[in-house]
Amino acid sequence: MSNSSDKTPETTRRDFLKTSGVLASTAMTGALSLQSGLFAAGSDILRVGMIGCGGRNTGAAAQALAADPGARLVAMCDIFMDRVKSKRGVLINQAKDQVMVDDDHCFDGFDGYKQVIEASDVVVIANAAKFHPLHTMTAIKAGKHVFVEKPHGIDPAGIKVLQKASELAKQKGLCLVSGLHSRYHVGYEETVKRIHDGAIGDIVSIEENFLRAPYVVIDRQPGLTELQWQCSTQYHFAWLSGDDVPQSLVHNLDRASWAMKNEIPVKCHGMGGRSSMTDPIYGDVFDHHAVVYEFANGVPIYAFCRTTTGCYNESSSLVRGSKGQADITRCRITGENPWRWTERCNPYQREHDLLFAAIRSGKPINNGSYMTRSTMTGIMGQISCYTGREVTLNEAMASDFYYPPRAEECHDHMDPPTRLGPDGSYPVPIPGQTKMI
Repeated sequence: MSNSSDKTPETTRRDFLKTSGVLASTAMTGALSLQSGLFAAGSDILRVGMIGCGGRNTGAAAQALAADPGARLVAMCDIFMDRVKSKRGVLINQAKDQVMVDDDHCFDGFDGYKQVIEASDVVVIANAAKFHPLHTMTAIKAGKHVFVEKPHGIDPAGIKVLQKASELAKQKGLCLVSGLHSRYHVGYEETVKRIHDGAIGDIVSIEENFLRAPYVVIDRQPGLTELQWQCSTQYHFAWLSGDDVPQSLVHNLDRASWAMKNEIPVKCHGMGGRSSMTDPIYGDVFDHHAVVYEFANGVPIYAFCRTTTGCYNESSSLVRGSKGQADITRCRITGENPWRWTERCNPYQREHDLLFAAIRSGKPINNGSYMTRSTMTGIMGQISCYTGREVTLNEAMASDFYYPPRAEECHDHMDPPTRLGPDGSYPVPIPGQTKMI
């Protein structure tokens, strides 16, 4: 584990809030010149590269190609070459004329991202969240536009890298678009606007639920090393995914922050554990979490996520006020000012439509502010559940904690940082005993 920052907690918090406040969360005002040599060979072609070839990034790449007729997929990478070539075939079937990835631009292993970035103008990142800050920063340094899925880091050290990448993107006039797709849903946007306009009165409390069965459970294939196995099921290993509060509940926490006019909670306390999903196929993550956050004005978020079979499921964002309640994901307000939005919106496609429009117009989008804020909120909650401690924003931002090894130290022949225990299960953190920050 790394040592804490030399800054005091209060100084760190002020720096964090100041920086995140100046990063635009929508298109920056005023035209900014695009980087020289942006388009391939001076043409209208925008070269797109994929870092990660799972289902989510395959969908994101298809949406990128649909967003712009001049977009061309030119490079792909993943830990597994068979996955790269399989998803290349899927994308050829969907957009044959826009997929131009030859075998020489199919890369595997932990370092494949470097070649993808080099070959591309726009990089689409959706792999293990541990690597999102490193890969985003590397692409921004290289002058490339970036779409990156949530969560945008899994620990305080990673969020600091992501924050610096956001600042650098702004300085360079590059787009940085987040996979926190709620911000691109027109109905959610209208619901939140009405909250801000006073439709439910003063916000009293927020309830966030993401309750479901275990996510992307796959059988272990014969012949895989322990490292390959863990990478193939990365959502179930904390060193790769950060566990379920930052990995899944981050969408809910982002909507809660949005409703609170982009404030970030100042502290939280949580509990969680592994009750029934103990087989090795479920890795070393918890199967239930509950976190209570508090904003500076005292408004609480009651946040719950669970990945357990045979239980009640719910996905919701409920904002309760003095005059009514807003149900953000159902685009509905009840109480003194009832209202409901009944149109349709595909936020996954819209985020790419606006990304490519911003690149073409020379008016970059930078989502760095809420990317940083909402991901850090999730990280705070996860740390509290793992340790059993109350965690403040000051403490989290003063910490340089990371899940070892560092992203840049990972390589194809390393030993994974966790192994099966003598009881046949992967060990998990023990609240009250585990130390993190």
